Amino acid sequence: MSHNSPFFQVPRNTVATSEGDVDLPILYYDTTAVYAFFLVDKNKVERQLAGTGLIPCLSIGNKSIVGIACFEYRDTTVGVYNEVGVAAMVSRYPLPNAVHEWKDILTHLSHPELRDSGMYVIDLPVTTPRANAAGREIWGLPKFVTPIPFSLSGRAFSCAVEDPNGAGEIMRLEGKMGISVPSPALSLTLFSVLEGKPLRTHVNARGKSAFALAGSVTLRIGTSNHPMAERLRALDLDNAKPLGLLWTTEFQSRLNGGCEV
Repeated sequence: MSHNSPFFQVPRNTVATSEGDVDLPILYYDTTAVYAFFLVDKNKVERQLAGTGLIPCLSIGNKSIVGIACFEYRDTTVGVYNEVGVAAMVSRYPLPNAVHEWKDILTHLSHPELRDSGMYVIDLPVTTPRANAAGREIWGLPKFVTPIPFSLSGRAFSCAVEDPNGAGEIMRLEGKMGISVPSPALSLTLFSVLEGKPLRTHVNARGKSAFALAGSVTLRIGTSNHPMAERLRALDLDNAKPLGLLWTTEFQSRLNGGCEV
């Protein structure tokens, strides 16, 4: 993958972390990404958002979207690593109606700066100390370090998060995705809290992508009692099938610094 594309030619600044300096935005040159989208009872989502002031959105009836995003980062400016994010779709204030919620993201897939809604990350395990330190210290993201085996062959997908203390698996998302159709890449708006201050962060993304029906893909929660496993259970996601998936083997992105809101 070319590092000299205009997509990556942006102003950058250096931020110190406990694992060394990090240049922002972080540049992701070569990535495979799989996003699975689940419908979860809004009351359960609200309990995970307690104290944030954020509101669940992307609603269908009394349920809203929770996403699980799995990444295999093969070439980045912070090294090679894997990552899994569990995130609720949220807004900072009530949106007019469910139609507005869906229109907000579907009409701005490539323009996160135009959205009212975004993602609040509930858990974000990674495989390297450097990625962990950057996420925690620059954005206040809930990262921890643990093994994350990842494989994608055709539409057959498997990604697990292992307990960092060796107590089995926290979760495994696995199966063969159903019929896929081309889709734009999904750029992200992230909400987080750093040292008590709310941040809004944009992730600009590109790359040939596809939207897939769930097929046989299922999320299973393992035997671990890790807090991430307990939060997944609280969201009633054990043996859950996604509403659909977005996947790409050609994902490129820029993770920008956050802005206090």
